[in-house]
Amino acid sequence: MALLVRVLVSEGVVLYSRPPGPGVGVELGGWLQMCQSLVCGGSEQIPGMDMQLSRKYHTTNKLSTTKDSPQPVEEKVGAFTKIIEAMGFTGPLKYSKWKIKIAALRMYTSCVKKTDFEEFFLRCQMPDTFNSWFLITLLHVWMCLVRMKQEGRSGKYMCRVIVHFMWEDVEQRGRIMGVNPYILKKNMTVMTNNFYAAILGYDEGILSDDHGLAAALWRSFFNQKCEDPRQLELLVEYVRKQIQYLDSMNGEDLLLTGEVSWRPLVEKNPQSILKPHSPIYNDEGL
Repeated sequence: MALLVRVLVSEGVVLYSRPPGPGVGVELGGWLQMCQSLVCGGSEQIPGMDMQLSRKYHTTNKLSTTKDSPQPVEEKVGAFTKIIEAMGFTGPLKYSKWKIKIAALRMYTSCVKKTDFEEFFLRCQMPDTFNSWFLITLLHVWMCLVRMKQEGRSGKYMCRVIVHFMWEDVEQRGRIMGVNPYILKKNMTVMTNNFYAAILGYDEGILSDDHGLAAALWRSFFNQKCEDPRQLELLVEYVRKQIQYLDSMNGEDLLLTGEVSWRPLVEKNPQSILKPHSPIYNDEGL
């Protein structure tokens, strides 16, 4: 444990990248109301809007995946490993669990430190609140999970650690903002349910066409309150290109470093999605 703490200090990881501003405490008091609308079928009816999303919106061409997109890794495991994993334990992995945990922390930190939240607030017309921060972070964490699930058992283990760090961060932010412990615990339960509902919808949407992905984003990201089809179009294109960009990254590098970067929400040059350079991993002292 001391090793992990020492590494975190040396890395200079700052999970609380967005200090609370004026009025944030008031917004947090309404977490429960704001989060309930994330679950499919649990949203409020908006006057003048058809809940079936019948209005027409601009569709975008689905980005083709790269030919060298990684495929799920099939790992051969022994009978002993199968038994202990059936009991809920994690068997031997390709790399040290400590290395994977550190990489998972770096990957989650990339979701909160390398994302331009201000641009999302502006272009998606989202209020600068904790709930908006959570929705944007959730979307980027989900894209990381989609990528790492393709790296076999080690990748799936890393996914669990990423989600663990996310909830620790959310809880700590709530405490820093002075939320009542009882209310915080209650809202964390609601947010957990909404998280898995959103993940389920996004998974279905990414495997569907742009209409399916847009519907998932409209329900979970926009809280069923997006009236501008251009915002949906922008976000669908962003998710497609970002998934393609993550697929182009080397899986071994991601497992060992956790370093990811994000394409801008609006590309200055639409043809600029290039394969990123492989990061340098230094495991000295681990």
